[in-house]
Amino acid sequence: MRKLLFFASLCVAGLPLLAETAQERLKNASEVFQEIMATPDKGIPQDLIEKAHCMAIIPGLKKAGFVVGGSYGRGFVLCRNESGRGWGAPTAVRIEGGSFGLQIGASSTDVVMLIMNRKGMDKLLDSKFTLGADASVAAGPVGRTAAAQTDALMRAEILAWSRSRGAFAGISLNGATLRNDLDENKELYGKKLTSREVLQASTTPPEAAKPLIAQLNKYSMREEGSSSADRSAKPDK
Repeated sequence: MRKLLFFASLCVAGLPLLAETAQERLKNASEVFQEIMATPDKGIPQDLIEKAHCMAIIPGLKKAGFVVGGSYGRGFVLCRNESGRGWGAPTAVRIEGGSFGLQIGASSTDVVMLIMNRKGMDKLLDSKFTLGADASVAAGPVGRTAAAQTDALMRAEILAWSRSRGAFAGISLNGATLRNDLDENKELYGKKLTSREVLQASTTPPEAAKPLIAQLNKYSMREEGSSSADRSAKPDK
């Protein structure tokens, strides 16, 4: 059954993903984050971004199903530099997951995850881990005034959101697996680096990642010493 689920996910969703280059996917990830944060009242609370250790963005996660449903996507994880100032180079990841039931139809969804503590960050260094089993995951709150201090959110190692057809909301993603994408890292860095090698080696970011890193820096400048409310009140230059 596991093989059937993986085959269904890969056949229906994999071909469009394979046709896209890593550089194109990085551009899409940057656009996804920029569009989400362009509407603060409906986006990710900036306070959470400032507290996060890492962020994962999966642009265009594919879902499909006929009796057996599955999902498959490729994206990137970026973590803060060890100094806490700015964000480092992205490592490529794959997300896979499925559900059983009477499902007909297919959809494409953008997924964003915030890794909120060191324990969750350490899981990213594994070659593969399961959301909800190896690392706790909860649906993230939406909007600048969202209540982000509930017990579930404070305990969760990972917060997750999805965007589909313009609607943005928190999702749990329990049961999905996140693994290294060695082929995608080879395209970006010239060799099959693991997530551990990219994230722990102060790797120089590829040119295609610079717009996304600039966006993350814009919304999470811890070193400035000012609050997110102060910064959001200042007009962009």
